[in-house]
Amino acid sequence: MNIRVCEGDLHLLNLHTRMPFKYGIATMTHMPMVFVRVALEVNGRVSLGVSADVLPPKWFTKDPARDVADELYEMLDVIETAVETAEGLHASSVFDLWLHLYDSQAAWATAEHKPALLAHFGTSLVERAVMDAFCRAVAKPFHRALLDNDFGLRLGELRGELGGFTPAAWLPAQPHPEVIVRHTVGLADPLTDAAIADSERLHDGLPQSLAASIRAYGLHHFKLKLSGDFAGDAERLEQVARVLRAECGDDFAFTLDGNEQFKSFAEFREFWEALRANESLKSFLERLLFVEQPLHRAVALESGIAGALAEWPERPPFIIDESDGELASLPTALALGYDGTSHKNCKGVIKGIANRCLLEHRQRQKPKRPLLMSGEDLCNVGPVALLQDLAVCAALGIKSVERNGHHYNAGLSQFPRGVQTQVLEAHGDLYQATPAGWPTLAIRHGRVALGSVNEAAFGVRFLLNPGEFTHADEWDCD
Repeated sequence: MNIRVCEGDLHLLNLHTRMPFKYGIATMTHMPMVFVRVALEVNGRVSLGVSADVLPPKWFTKDPARDVADELYEMLDVIETAVETAEGLHASSVFDLWLHLYDSQAAWATAEHKPALLAHFGTSLVERAVMDAFCRAVAKPFHRALLDNDFGLRLGELRGELGGFTPAAWLPAQPHPEVIVRHTVGLADPLTDAAIADSERLHDGLPQSLAASIRAYGLHHFKLKLSGDFAGDAERLEQVARVLRAECGDDFAFTLDGNEQFKSFAEFREFWEALRANESLKSFLERLLFVEQPLHRAVALESGIAGALAEWPERPPFIIDESDGELASLPTALALGYDGTSHKNCKGVIKGIANRCLLEHRQRQKPKRPLLMSGEDLCNVGPVALLQDLAVCAALGIKSVERNGHHYNAGLSQFPRGVQTQVLEAHGDLYQATPAGWPTLAIRHGRVALGSVNEAAFGVRFLLNPGEFTHADEWDCD
C-alpha cells in the first residue's frame, strides 16, 4: 500500500461554555476548538479526513504561572508544526507514517523544550485526520480496520512483549454498542437546584445541577474532582455523597480525579485515611472505582513511587492520566505499581491501542491487582472530536467513559444550522434535538448509544467541511 499526505489545513472556532468548568488550577469559560483536515493519497486516490479537539487551558502543562493566551498559542504552534511536518510524508502504512511523524515531532519538541504530552497533541490531531481519511478510502469503519490491521500496526515495536501479535489478539471482536457516561462533577458545579443563584440560573433547557442531571440522564457513574484542600474536599465529598444517595440509592459508582494536587503518596494516603475515618463517607468510599493522577506529573513517575505503593498494599486503584505523555509512560507506571492509565484521543490513538493491548496481555497473566484503562474527557463535543473519541473507546472495549462536554456546553448550538442538521440526520441515536432545535447528547439510563458511531468511517458518518464556518490557516502542497 502506498500512502501520502498531500496537504493539510487548520481551522479554528471559538466556543464558550454554558457554565464555568473548574478543574484543578483552571476554570474554563471559553474553549477554542481546532479542526485539522488532511488530504491523504491512498494507492493513487485522494481521500479527505478531519479531526478536532478543544484547546484546554492548564491541562497540557499545568503551570499556574503561565498566561492562558500564551498556552493557547503554544498549543496552536505544536499543531501547526505537526501538520507542516506531515505534508509530503509517504509510507507503506498508516503506522509507518505515524511513526515518522511521531519521531519528527518528538525531536522538534526536545529542541524547543516542549513537554511530550503537549507536543504529541499535535501528532494526535494529524494521526486522527489521517485515520479518518484512510478509513473513508478503504470503506471500513475504524474498529474493522483496526481488527484487520489495515493500519499496519507493529505492536512489538511499541511494546516488546507484544511482538508477533496484532490488535485483534487483545481487543474485542466487536466494538461496544453503548458506553456508560461517567458524569464529571466540577469543583464549582452546583449540586442541587437550590444551590444555584438566580443570577446564575440557565434557561437553555439542559440540567444544570448534579441532582437535575441525574434525573434527566439517568446517571449512575460519576467523576469527582479534588482540589487538594483536605477539609474542603472532604466536605464537598460529603455533600456529593448525600446527593448521590438521595438520587441513585445504592446504584452508583465513582472515580476521584486527583488533578495532580498532591505532592506525594504519603500526602494522599493521609487524606485517604482521613476520609475512611469519616463515618459519613465509609460506605460511600466502597463505591470507588479508582483514583486518577493524584500526583503532579513532575513527580508521579519517579523511582521512589515504587516503594510508597509497595508499602501500601490495601491502597485504592491508581491510574495515570497527565503523566501518560510518552510511549514509555504506561510500562514505567506499571513497573512502579500503578494499576493502569486513561485513554483520550488527545494523547494519541495508536499509543492508546498499544496501551490497551499491553494491559490486556498482562491481565491475562492474572496479576495480583486488576489492571485498568479508563476513558476520560477533554470537554469534548461534536461534531467530530467526541464521536472519534467514542469510536476508539468502543473499539478498545472501555465500558465507562467520562463525558462532560455536553454538560459544560449547550450541545451543538454554537455550530451552524447546516452542521446541526447533518449531525441529527447522521447520528440520531447519539444526538437528539432540544425544543430549540439544536442537537444535544442523547443520554438514556446513563448511557449513550454508539451504533451510528461504530458504523461510520472514523466515528463521523458525514465529511465535515470546517472551512465553511471557521477561521483557517492553510498550507498548500508543493
